[in-house]
Amino acid sequence: MPTLSHPARIKPAALKPGDKVGIVAPASSFNREEFEAGCAKLRALGYDPVYSESIFDRDLYFAGTAARRVRELESMFERDDVKAIVCARGGYGANYLLPVLDLKKIAAHAKILIGYSDITCLLTYILDATGLVTFHGPMVAKDFAREQGVDSPSWQTLTGATPEFDSANHSGFKPLANGSAEGVLYGGCLSILVASLGTPYEIQTAGTILFIEDVGAKPYQVDRMLMQLKLAGKFNGVKGIVFGEMLDCVQPSTQGPALEEVVLRVVGDLGIPVAYGLPSGHVSNANITLPLGVNLGLEVDGTRAVLKMLEPATI
Repeated sequence: MPTLSHPARIKPAALKPGDKVGIVAPASSFNREEFEAGCAKLRALGYDPVYSESIFDRDLYFAGTAARRVRELESMFERDDVKAIVCARGGYGANYLLPVLDLKKIAAHAKILIGYSDITCLLTYILDATGLVTFHGPMVAKDFAREQGVDSPSWQTLTGATPEFDSANHSGFKPLANGSAEGVLYGGCLSILVASLGTPYEIQTAGTILFIEDVGAKPYQVDRMLMQLKLAGKFNGVKGIVFGEMLDCVQPSTQGPALEEVVLRVVGDLGIPVAYGLPSGHVSNANITLPLGVNLGLEVDGTRAVLKMLEPATI
């Protein structure tokens, strides 16, 4: 059983034009045309995407066996010529890798790892167990495969930039509960965060600004998952909460409470700042890249919400 002891943070090297970017599929299989379109977009941005032919393997709904997927991920970390690792897609299956990941290999070859959705369990576990800063953001066969799928300013987080996310500049990003906080950014897809509870890979949320997002969950299901986190003590010590776009998390009819109301019912009594609608992860367009494991500040004042990086995520 792994020991999660909050090791010192490790920042990966910054991404530069011309760098090789390793593509991996740690979870579900994917559409090949969308994958090729995503790789073409990476080339257009000045990167050199590389991948193994075995990435197209299939085993049930997975991108090949768990042994293939973990071998692929570890090999991309070990390759000296690969400077960043971008996931092809999420889906389901990354949890199969957790018991067999060689964390020593990953820590010894620290580099950028980026994804979202089911990839959340890899991002949080690797961060918790090794201290390596990870990135919640666009994937190859999803966001890179479509027009305006990637938020360009926040992608520069990988190059050492420290962007600020202001509700004045991001439509849908809004304040819910006033306050000011600083903490380590952490989190990801709500259903995956909840699925970690009671396992050796349980999320470690104390001292964090917690980012929570999901897709296609009805408001009562979001309520249930948030209450599970609350009852499990996972909001204890949290400094602030930022919700994502929560894409398609609506009632099937026009009746029923808005999701913001549901959210405030659960977390509104925590006495911490809460913002809603930052589009990272499952989004309608322009997926924002967020660094997990880096200190950020959150300011919410009733009319405005600002999430600001207080340090670079790469070196």
